[in-house]
Amino acid sequence: MSIKISQKIKRFAVVDAEAERARQAAAEAAAVVQMDETLQRPETLVGATYKIKSPLFEHALYVTINDIVLNPGTPHEQRRPFEIFINSKGMEHFQWIVALTRIMSAVFRKGGDCTFLVEELQAVFDPRGGYLKRGGGYMPSIVAEIGAVLERHLIAIGLMEGPQLGEEQRLYLAEKRAAYEARLGVSKAEPGEGFPPGAQLCGKCSTQAVVQMEGCATCLNCGYSKCG
Repeated sequence: MSIKISQKIKRFAVVDAEAERARQAAAEAAAVVQMDETLQRPETLVGATYKIKSPLFEHALYVTINDIVLNPGTPHEQRRPFEIFINSKGMEHFQWIVALTRIMSAVFRKGGDCTFLVEELQAVFDPRGGYLKRGGGYMPSIVAEIGAVLERHLIAIGLMEGPQLGEEQRLYLAEKRAAYEARLGVSKAEPGEGFPPGAQLCGKCSTQAVVQMEGCATCLNCGYSKCG
């Protein structure tokens, strides 16, 4: 392709294509807003509130996680947690709840990877023992259930990947559960309401969903079986 020059050339410069591309990439990166401690809280945040009902507490806990949307309307758009609040009618645990939420909010606002909080919280065990929550899942402590709520939220906004079962495995578990319930003559429970009566705790997924099927202990939640 030829270009006709109609004016006198006064000066010229050789352009390094690689350096020009690097300059453009740097300019695009500079336009992306990253999470750090200097980021000011917007007037409005989006979020969700989760209810925790534990036999260890007389009153339910309500966990609210608010998110900030970074770089809205661009290819770099991302939703990240910005703050967390825990409210309850009971005041006996007020001090440690306030301390926990302030520390977690500070971690959120500092930026970087915050998913490590899930593992740290879920590793907390109550010396009095844990409990089975609604649906059969075992929780070693109320702090661990707060970690489970955080994990659920991070999965919902795309910062973590949840456990995935293949389509064939889901169909297999649904078939096994239906067969077990039909054999016992029990009514089908709604999703998340629990597993058939008499189910045992699964050592793999910590859910009360292990039943005897065809002479073999099988978990109706994750599919684990002692028979392989």
